[in-house]
Amino acid sequence: MIRVLILYYSRTGSTAALARHAARGVASVAGVEAIQRVVAPVSPITEATAPAVPDDGLPYASPEDLANCDGLLLGSPTRFGNMAASLKHFLDSTGALWMSGALAGKPAGVFTSSTSLHGGQESTLLSMMLPLLHHGMVLVGLPYSEPGLTATRSGGSPYGASHVTFDPPDTRLTEDERALAQALGRRVAKLALRLAG
Repeated sequence: MIRVLILYYSRTGSTAALARHAARGVASVAGVEAIQRVVAPVSPITEATAPAVPDDGLPYASPEDLANCDGLLLGSPTRFGNMAASLKHFLDSTGALWMSGALAGKPAGVFTSSTSLHGGQESTLLSMMLPLLHHGMVLVGLPYSEPGLTATRSGGSPYGASHVTFDPPDTRLTEDERALAQALGRRVAKLALRLAG
């Protein structure tokens, strides 16, 4: 079975909603399994404060989850046009995977959410791509042949799936945002299947 890892950080649930729809897209491809993991929050206190295993919800990701996947979908809320510190902290811990080339040649896509339409979504998507390029991953975007990309009046970008929460804490995705997240999941899953084949 081909495994696509959906790895993300979410504070209010918007990025998690995108992750769920990306996972549906992955699971719609025969022979591909969607594995969801989250990254632990970081603290301004320099000592470890989060438990190794969360009390509820999805398990925290480990570098082994990355090493064992055949494809990756990476998600984060937008923080001043960049990925959240928690995701960056996790990615900064993957040096051993970079040294071994464990992710080289695997497909990857990115997704994000923000509370404003011009809140830096595209720069956030690009910022998440940079470490993936350093790992040698094959980046997957959304082509304009996806109808939702030209129809959307909220989230969606050729760089990856996105969501705009105009009225926090309402995290409901629009029909186009759901379709684009699923399309991104399908595209990564199909490429992972081909590359493994």
